[in-house]
Amino acid sequence: MTDFEQIPLVPVVVERLVEVARDVFILEFIRFFDFEPGQVIKLAWGKDMEPRLYSIASGSQDRYIQLIFNVVDDGILTPKMAAIQPGDKLYASKAFGKFICDDGPAWWIAAGTGIAPFSSMLRSGMNNNKVLIHGGKFADSFYFSEEFENAMQDQYLRCSSQEKVDGAYHGRLTNFLREKDSLPTDAVYYLCGSSEMVVETRDILISKGIKFGQIVSEIYF
Repeated sequence: MTDFEQIPLVPVVVERLVEVARDVFILEFIRFFDFEPGQVIKLAWGKDMEPRLYSIASGSQDRYIQLIFNVVDDGILTPKMAAIQPGDKLYASKAFGKFICDDGPAWWIAAGTGIAPFSSMLRSGMNNNKVLIHGGKFADSFYFSEEFENAMQDQYLRCSSQEKVDGAYHGRLTNFLREKDSLPTDAVYYLCGSSEMVVETRDILISKGIKFGQIVSEIYF
């Protein structure tokens, strides 16, 4: 049995659920563990059901654990989560994982709800020396944008692939990176998104002189 499988699930009470874009929700329950920004938890509808992994979006000192998820129509968990009511119960684990950032210079690169770990890092005061690139399809795809804009200003860059958005690059984030003449070689690059996005972005970074060991990735499904 792996360490991941040994982490137990315990019941938690949902305090809040809000739809922030079509079929994209933020869910909250009271924090019952300490964690490092960038870590994930297991979440399940029942204690004996197969869990799914979700990155924590809240700050490490916040009262609530906050998660962001999009509904997968044939998913075993997200359709039920989207219909949950405050006071209902889910099963969650304590946090684990190694998608951890330090105080050094870094680029955070996220697609869609892959923004969650970077929200946690921002809310935990870790945005100094950081650049954030967030890719989304539409204007409402840039979750937590007001917080990022206020804290990071011109170090926060949005790439909108399907809708022209004021102040955002029109196109995929991979195209944005591909068009860059150069990238800082002293930074660490943190990637969070689909496997396709992570692999394509990693290849672009390597082609521009970024060493493989300076790229840290977290894939969501």
